[in-house]
This record gives sequence, structure tokens and C-alpha cells, in this order.
Amino acid sequence: MAQVQRMSRLMVKTLRDDPADAETLNHKLLMRAGYVRRNAAGIWTWLPLGKKVLDNISRVVREEMDAIGAQEVLLPALLPKEPYEASARWEEYGDLLFRLKDRKGAEYLLGPTHEEIFTLIVKDQVASYKDLPVMLYQIQTKYRDEARPRAGVLRGREFQMKDSYSFDITDEGLAESYRLHREAYQKIFARLGLDYRIVSAVSGAMGGSASEEFLAPAPAGEDTFVDCPACDYAANTEAVTFKLTPVSEEHGAVEELATPDTPTIETLAQHLGVPASATLKNLLVKIDGEIVAVGVPGDREVDLGKLGEHLAPAVVELVTAEDFEGRDDLVRGYVGPQGLEKVRYIADPRVAPGTAWITGANKADTHAKNVVAGRDFEVDDYLDVVVVEEGDPCPKCGAGLKLDRAIEIGHIFQLGRKYADTFGLDVLGQQGKPVRVTMGSYGIGVSRAVAALAEQSADEQGLCWPKEIAPADVHVVAAGKALQTELALDVSEKLGAAGVRVLVDDRAGVSPGVKFTDAELIGVPKILVAGRRSAEGVLELKDRRTGEREELTVDEAIARLTA
Repeated sequence: MAQVQRMSRLMVKTLRDDPADAETLNHKLLMRAGYVRRNAAGIWTWLPLGKKVLDNISRVVREEMDAIGAQEVLLPALLPKEPYEASARWEEYGDLLFRLKDRKGAEYLLGPTHEEIFTLIVKDQVASYKDLPVMLYQIQTKYRDEARPRAGVLRGREFQMKDSYSFDITDEGLAESYRLHREAYQKIFARLGLDYRIVSAVSGAMGGSASEEFLAPAPAGEDTFVDCPACDYAANTEAVTFKLTPVSEEHGAVEELATPDTPTIETLAQHLGVPASATLKNLLVKIDGEIVAVGVPGDREVDLGKLGEHLAPAVVELVTAEDFEGRDDLVRGYVGPQGLEKVRYIADPRVAPGTAWITGANKADTHAKNVVAGRDFEVDDYLDVVVVEEGDPCPKCGAGLKLDRAIEIGHIFQLGRKYADTFGLDVLGQQGKPVRVTMGSYGIGVSRAVAALAEQSADEQGLCWPKEIAPADVHVVAAGKALQTELALDVSEKLGAAGVRVLVDDRAGVSPGVKFTDAELIGVPKILVAGRRSAEGVLELKDRRTGEREELTVDEAIARLTA
């Protein structure tokens, strides 16, 4: 017996027009179709229809997590400061953390993610290698104090997330837990009907080694990823690498050039009549307060997000005018790597040993040419830090890469022993000696998946949910007259008795046109209409996605919808 939900009793208010502040498709349609309502910036109420979709996604996630042997728990959202202070994430998270104090002055946070707490639970509960491996998960509300909440439920301050953690004795065991999660995620997203890509990623503040993201391509996505049309390579732009290839060429001696009023790459290239790619751009940043120079070809931009991921948990920020005070070695607009004795120099692999550049001469209104990497200056660290562009070479096959936007719906990490080291998570090994445990961390954005599905599956009429997560299997519409309403309710009860989830529009005083529009907007996969042939016991069945229609008797409709 499945639920039959009458719209005459359902708390749902649809909107004819897009909300004024809505920019993305999911924001517009989830609001218009009565799935969510905004309480404050980044804070949302899930109304009855929205809660059904959210719960259906959670059900699919639970089923697949249980299938790989993971065990569900529920941790508190209100967490003490001390574990996060021990892992240094109390500071690393910065303004993203919601911090609060109780009446006694003790400090707490609202959990953004739970690596620390899971590690402490396993330390308390597990003593021997015989108790491992173990995989634990929860589906819970998370909190992050986003500076600019946007895109509806896609980027909120409060959101639903499945986070799971694996605990193993060996690196081989971790690799197996990682594989199990990866395959479970593929099954989850396939069942949800999401178009997705698995891409290489960087771990950043999470720590660890191997890391992959599951991305759902959508124009509203905040992630940019690259896809190779010639091979299977795909990666988050922050994980794209460029091969360091030294160059063996002869170059003349360094020569200084008078270049007045050319503090930018554009003015320099124009003054000298050379392409920007012949120049070396040196961006000054501060890493945990220390001034560092970052060198990239003049026609490329430094990706500060990528730089930050490489250097996490260090804080990266741009220098200000005040940072040049008392630094005669730093000439604003004319910095060059040669002679920078007090400054660490990071360069993109495109600034390879043997390449020659036009760059600042560390003198006002002066540049230098024939400045050769490895001859005239040394690079302290090579890091891929340029903004990836369409057509950049694929690291795997060399073909030109394509760029696309996507929504991150999942992320998996091989954390290793970062948190086990912090909290001393050891178990008794086979040899009777303590063995340090290794961990994996795996997340799925449950509320994000709702937004991603709305973005990917909607059409001009409204939402169009896949059956697995739709709020009902069929939307029965009574066109208006008493006979039609009677038939609609009768067939709805029969469908419900047969195990079909039904949403029936039995609202009195609502025109057929409004009912049909709402049915399209709400997006249930099948629409069954009790209309002009109701007196004959004939209904019209419409496929919401394809628009295909057919007339069926009541028995035929029930047979079709229960098949």
C-alpha cells in the first residue's frame, strides 16, 4: 500500500513567475513548484514535496552504502572546539566555521565535516586489527558560513550531506575501501539519474593522497573541469598538471632595457612589440605572511585557488602597497626573479629550465631580456598554478582540453594517517604491537544532488524528476467536473493499493489549465488525466519527459503503471 497524497490537503503553493532574486534554474523551479522556501541567506525550509525528494535521495544513498558493508551512525552537529583545535582545522577553516560559546564560556562549532569525531569514536570502540576494516557513515546537516550563499539550495550555509569514513590497517586495505566507495557512488548517481563525470582532484585542507570528485555538468555549476575529447582524461582545473620539460638552447647574455611607464604585461608587450607570451609575469603573494614571488608566462594568469590548494593549509593572500614599504629589493611593477635573494620563488612548469624571458630588472622603469631559468635564477618550487584554458594540452595524450562547468556532488579521499596521527589512533596488530590506522573520507551532497537533478532534468515547463527520487510515481489530475474528480480519486486509490505512489490533484475551484500547468511544473514522471472521456472510464496517460500520450482504460492504466 503506497501513499495517496491529495493536493487539496497538501501544503503546496506554486508560483507563476520566477522569484526576483533567483538566478539559477534549480532556484527558480524549486521555489515555483513549492519544494522549498527561503528563510534567510543560505538557509532553506524543505516543504512536503521537497522533503520527499530529499528523503528519496537519502534512501538510495543508504541502500548502496549498506550494500558495501558500511554502518550508519548519527553524530552531533554541535561539536566541541578541542578536537578541531588538535587537527588545526579550528584555524584552517577560518571564517567558514560557525563558532559559538555556551553559558559557561566553553567554545563549540557547528560541524562542517566530521573526520575528527569519527576518528575519536573508532579510537574509543576499536582495539584490535580483528575489528577492522570498518566503514561508518551518516546523513546529517552540515554548516558552513558561506560569504555569498547563492544558487538556491546549491550553495547554502546549512545543507544535507552523507559523509562516510573507512578505517584500515594497511594501505592496501584503504585502497580496497576507496574502491568500494567509488563503485557505490557510481551506482548511487546512476540510480539518481544524474549525468556525471569522475575527475581527478586535489585534497587541499582535507589532507591525504588520492582524491577524486564526482561532478554533474550544469551551467549553474561552480566548479570548472577539463575533459579530453581524445582520451578518458578528466580533472578539476585545480588538479590539471603540465609536464616540466627543460629546454636546451643557447641564449645571449642578460640585457637591460629602458621601459618607462610599463608596469603591466600589456604595456610592456606593446612597448617592446613582443607577444605577452615572451614575458615573465611575477606575482607577489603572501603565504602565511611571508612574501613569495610566483612566476608564470605573461599571457597566463595565476590561479590563486589552485595555488592555495597546493599550499594548504597555509593561507595565501595578495600583497598590498604597505608590504613594499622598507623592501628596496621589491620594485613594484618591475620585479624579476634574478637577484631576488630574500624571496622564495615559485614557478609554473612552463617556466622550465633553459627557457628565456623578458622580465623585470628590479629597477624602476627597467626590464631585462634573455633572463634564463636555471642560469640567471633558480626556482625554489615548481607548481601548476596557471588558470587552465581551453586548448591546453591533455596531460595524458596531448590533445587540446575542453572546459565545462559542473556541480560537485561527491568527493572521495584517501586521507591516510593524518587524523590517526593527530589523535593517536592505533590498534593491536597481528604481531602484538600497536599499528597506526589509515583512513578514507567520502562525501555526497544530498541537498546538492536535488539541485543538480533540477538543473539537469528540467525543461521549459518545469521540473522533470527521475522516477527513483520523484515525490510520486504518478500525478493524477482531475480536470474539474464531479465525475472526473470521482474517477481520479477512484483510480488513485486503486493505484495506491497496488503500491504506486500517487499525487492526485483534486482541488475544487481550480481551473484545468492551472492543474495541468502545475503538473508540468511539479515534474512527477507520469501524468494521468481524468478528462473529457471520464464518462467512458478512459484516462489519458502522459510521459512527463517525452510528452508522449495515450488513452487507456482504468484497468489498462493501472496495469501500465504497476508494470
